[in-house]
Amino acid sequence: MWKLKIAEGVDGPYLYSTNNYVGRQTWEFDPDAGTPEERAQVEEARQNFYRNRLQVKPCGDLLWRMQFLREKNFKQTIPPVTIEDGEQIRYEKATKALKRAVNFLSALQASDGHWPAENAGPLFFLPPLVFTLYITGHLNTVFHAEHRKEILRYIYNHQNEDGGWGLHIEGHSTMFCTALSYICVRILEEGPDGGLDNACARARKWILDHGSVTHIPSWGKTWLSILGIFDWSGSNPMPPEFWILPSFLPMHPAKMWCYCRMVYMPMSYLYGKRFVGPITPLIQQLREELYLQPYNEINWRKARHSCAAEDLYYPHPWIQDLMWDSLYILTEPFLTRWPLNKLIREKALQVAMKHIHYEDENSRYIVIGCVEKMLCMLACWVEDPNGDYFKKHLARIPDYIWVAEDGMTVQSFGSQEWDTSLAVQALLASNLVDEIGPVLKRGHDFIKKSQVENNPSGDFKKMYRHISKGSWTFSDQDHGWQLSDCTAEGLKCCLLMSTLPQEIVGEKLEPERLYDAVNVLLSLQSKNGGLSGWEPAGASRWLEMLNPTEFFENVVLETEYVECTASTIDVLLLFKKLYPGHRTWAIENFITNAVHYLENIQMPDGSWYGNWGVCFIYASWFALGGLAAAGKTYNNCQAMRKGVEFLLRTQSENGGWGESYKSCPEKKYIPLEEGRSNVVHTAWAMMGLIHAGQAERDPTPLHRAAKLIINSQMEDGDFPQQEITGVFKMNCMLHYPMYRNIFPLWALAAYRKRVPLP
Repeated sequence: MWKLKIAEGVDGPYLYSTNNYVGRQTWEFDPDAGTPEERAQVEEARQNFYRNRLQVKPCGDLLWRMQFLREKNFKQTIPPVTIEDGEQIRYEKATKALKRAVNFLSALQASDGHWPAENAGPLFFLPPLVFTLYITGHLNTVFHAEHRKEILRYIYNHQNEDGGWGLHIEGHSTMFCTALSYICVRILEEGPDGGLDNACARARKWILDHGSVTHIPSWGKTWLSILGIFDWSGSNPMPPEFWILPSFLPMHPAKMWCYCRMVYMPMSYLYGKRFVGPITPLIQQLREELYLQPYNEINWRKARHSCAAEDLYYPHPWIQDLMWDSLYILTEPFLTRWPLNKLIREKALQVAMKHIHYEDENSRYIVIGCVEKMLCMLACWVEDPNGDYFKKHLARIPDYIWVAEDGMTVQSFGSQEWDTSLAVQALLASNLVDEIGPVLKRGHDFIKKSQVENNPSGDFKKMYRHISKGSWTFSDQDHGWQLSDCTAEGLKCCLLMSTLPQEIVGEKLEPERLYDAVNVLLSLQSKNGGLSGWEPAGASRWLEMLNPTEFFENVVLETEYVECTASTIDVLLLFKKLYPGHRTWAIENFITNAVHYLENIQMPDGSWYGNWGVCFIYASWFALGGLAAAGKTYNNCQAMRKGVEFLLRTQSENGGWGESYKSCPEKKYIPLEEGRSNVVHTAWAMMGLIHAGQAERDPTPLHRAAKLIINSQMEDGDFPQQEITGVFKMNCMLHYPMYRNIFPLWALAAYRKRVPLP
């Protein structure tokens, strides 16, 4: 059986931690673990997922939950609660439902205080790890038979009915992820006609029916070129000379969004090297299987601009294609030949690798995310196959692996800090502090230990990095990358805990560390009042026209986000109340400008666009909360009134809310089909309305929503896993399975506190 290990690791030459591995999550297979009954329970969960995979595509993340509940001998002691039609919700029933949710969520806490969870969903996360291990010759040493079994299970479980794979688990089939998944399956020793339900033949037919892999988007062209299944001449240039451009130019790495910068840093190194892995018999076979014509007859130059319609979310403007053509025809032929290949290209490659090593070291070889991790790891191997840099990368592969009932995948990295800060706030909102003191104390301890204590090493500004001291990351301290909303929510937890007895929740965070967090937040506000995520925004917006990816939008530059802005308004007002003498003018000025930003960016229908959750409901909850914290009300603020009207207008007949993930890419509100509701969306909408004073005007919509949440609660206090709820850059969905436990609980807590009940 697979078992989740928490906060485990031993410092050595290739593995090290800044805080004794607090927050680390790794999976281990023990062939002797588990009773026959426990193994049968796991197998039943797998079969249930497979049977229902086309109806509910995100997993319930059940394996570690079964493990934790079993280890803690968890038994729900409070009987289920049901609200009948026409029945008025009474305080006693609301309290019982809330306590059941609190009991269940508390039992899911890990020993180091965080709440584990999968953070995945995109189907281009997993294959590059398999490719990298295959190329470097480490596939069999890193992945044993059980790994392979679970990887294949995951891939087969998320194959669409038409034979393809989507960009994410709920998406329509795309050339990018269909090709990557097909190659991954073949590398794992499935034959060309093998796989569950004839998976390989169906996938290959989909690929060939859609023009073959000559129509794969640019990231796919890069990976296939690395594998030797595509020719580098079929890719648009990614010159490493970009890293030695003068900083005064508008196109410069320092002006790029950190994720974009971190992807193209190793990509440009591999492109500059024109690296190609070993041409094995399998690679030769794939060259035959994935094209409509012989490999040696393909017009690679023509393939550069080819992209399947199913993948094309962001079509390249003509000026970008002109730029690529100019680089391809006029620049690359000179940079790849003597003397420029010695005078310029080699220097550029050295500078690119210097940046790769810097980012690797400052993230303890976790890197900013999984896409970047695999590319940086491969680049280190290309530089020195036997070097310590590559060995340090290998040591951090387990941090990315996740196992659930749908199989094994690769995570974005992890949402440990984010989920924990939200879970702690939800539990605090329950007003059950005396009953859950140990849970809160462990959560508080995790949050304190996860705060980033230092800026990146050395002259970090020269390496295009921003301050991080005092921030919180999305995952754990070792990761090292500051993030504004995670910093705001982590800081808020520490401030709330500081108002409670230390004998219950532990020692409060030192004021200097609170001040450091405030400094990070204040540094990220833009001129328009909005807050960016990782680094200050401000580069010229026209640079987005050079976005080289076809399936993402707004990835070249850092920008401002509703959620980050609203979270920070809330926490800075709380900080100002508790520490009125610290940077008072700066905080007041921040609040004024941030409120204007939220009011100005509101959509015509009264909603706000969500960048990290699905979608308009998610952002509206944040925005209404931020405005309410700043003293805005339904009576004195038009934005509040319009936001309330949007939420009331979109409530379903069953009392809940349900929004399709398609709202994100299409940028308009789209409800779930057949009037379905989602308990997470319902909780967000409830809390947004409560922020805006709906309980005082007309609590009826809140009663209807509370009834749906209470009646959705399962026997053990869990809530059902429904549609995917997270998003990344408009077109790619992320799965947050802890949301179903955190947000319904939080909404019930707010409902019980703010809505008068008999």
